[in-house]
Amino acid sequence: MSTPLSYTIVDIVGSPFLAVWRPEDDAVCAAGFLAVPDQTRDEPHPDVAADPLWDRLIASDPGLAARGLAQLPETAGAVPDALRAYADGDLTALDAITVSQRETPFRGEVWRALRKVQAGDAVTYTKLAALAGRPAAIRAAASGCATNLVAVIVPCHRIVRADGGVGKYLFGSAIKQRLLDHEGAIA
Repeated sequence: MSTPLSYTIVDIVGSPFLAVWRPEDDAVCAAGFLAVPDQTRDEPHPDVAADPLWDRLIASDPGLAARGLAQLPETAGAVPDALRAYADGDLTALDAITVSQRETPFRGEVWRALRKVQAGDAVTYTKLAALAGRPAAIRAAASGCATNLVAVIVPCHRIVRADGGVGKYLFGSAIKQRLLDHEGAIA
C-alpha cells in the first residue's frame, strides 16, 4: 500500500480550510473550505474523510484517494506553512505550491490561466477563456472553475461576473467575498 496522503487544516478568512497533498512531492491534490464549520485545526483529528471535498477527490481520482489520509494533520512543512503565510497576508505564498489534479487538455489550460491571475485582481469568465487560449470557450472556462479541486491555490475565487458581482462559489459567496477582500480585489 502507498503512503497515506498528508493533510492540514488552516484558518483562512475566518473559515477552516483543508489541503490534501502527496507527501512524496508536496503536490496538493485537493483543497477547499470544510463543509462542517466546527472542524478546525485545533481538533486533534477531525473527520476529514466525511467532508464533501474528500468525496470530490474520490470521484476525480479514486486510485489516489485509495491511499487514504494520514492519521493526524500536518502542522509544519511547505504546504501548511504557505497556507498560514497566505492567511497572514503574504498573498504570493501559494504561488510556489505544486498542484496535481486530473485534467482534460482545456481544463488544464484554464487551471494554469487561473494561477496567473494575481491576488488583488478579479477577471470575468470571458477574460479567463481568453487567458486559457480559447476566447470563445466561455462556458468551458466556467466549467473548469466549477471542477477545480484545489480551491484558493488554483484561485477560481478571482473570477467574477461580467457586471462586477461576486457570483457563485462552491464554498459560498460570503467566503468568496472575504477572499477577494483579503486580497484587496475590487469585486
